[in-house]
Amino acid sequence: MTTNENKQPNSPNIVAIGGGTGLSVLLRGLKEHTKRITAIIGVADDGGSSGRLRREMGIIPPGDFRNCIVALSDENSILKELFQYRFPEGSELQGHSFGNLFIAAMTDVTDSFEDALAESSKILSVKGKVLPATNENISLSVLLKDGKLITGESKVKESLSEIEELMINPPNAEASPAAIHAINDADLIVIGPGSLYTSILPNLMVPSIVDAITQSKAIKYYICNVATEIGETQNFTVGKHIEVLENYLGSGVLDVIIANDNIGDIGDQYLGESVKLDISPIKHVLATTDLLDQSHKVRHDSYKLADFIIKNYQS
Repeated sequence: MTTNENKQPNSPNIVAIGGGTGLSVLLRGLKEHTKRITAIIGVADDGGSSGRLRREMGIIPPGDFRNCIVALSDENSILKELFQYRFPEGSELQGHSFGNLFIAAMTDVTDSFEDALAESSKILSVKGKVLPATNENISLSVLLKDGKLITGESKVKESLSEIEELMINPPNAEASPAAIHAINDADLIVIGPGSLYTSILPNLMVPSIVDAITQSKAIKYYICNVATEIGETQNFTVGKHIEVLENYLGSGVLDVIIANDNIGDIGDQYLGESVKLDISPIKHVLATTDLLDQSHKVRHDSYKLADFIIKNYQS
């Protein structure tokens, strides 16, 4: 891998939009190329430790933010491990991660979730910034094609029926001004990877986020997932991912689609299957290569993905 010093000069100002594991995988690789990174993350999570803190303290769920802070950290000490430490079964803090509790406490101390993220980022020597798409504590609902309505991000994957429509409450949530500023200043906007309906689209349900992306002069990439997800995107091809995304983002906004072309069996230990390429329905520039993490075949390899993005952007 090329050294940071060789990669940093003339590096683009990148905004990465998403959430969940996918965004942290991307950020881990991108930080090797640039310090000018802003991660914009959805706030609809209501499961696990994040959901508990959201219900008990009324804060924005911190879990995805914690993962992205750790992914962007330049700290090589035990602090990264401490931030990801999860309290064991049998304790009153069972299931909570230390980082989630730290961000929750810092939010209370600073009286601002964004300030809590900034202070946490300082402690872990983060390259770039981590921001919420909105500071409103939104909830997520989906209408399924079988007519059933599911409320709650953590419950979306419980049904095998295809999703008909995604909704947030409040429907006109205001975007974080810092997120809008970051989008306006970006050279490159990267959407994804991540769970389509529960990590990526909740950002695009915030109207002014979509307006800012549409009006931005930045190059805009969509990173398609390498594997489908049961309960969200079963049987989805690359083209179907884009079709759904553009229902919320609008057509003609994306410049480049990046997709994995190492299609194969992802193994019995994972649900879903490799996302297949279907070139003919895609009316975009499609850039493909082997992006698979061989040790975890439903995820991108952080460094393959980041290298390919930067190489494509600079070409």
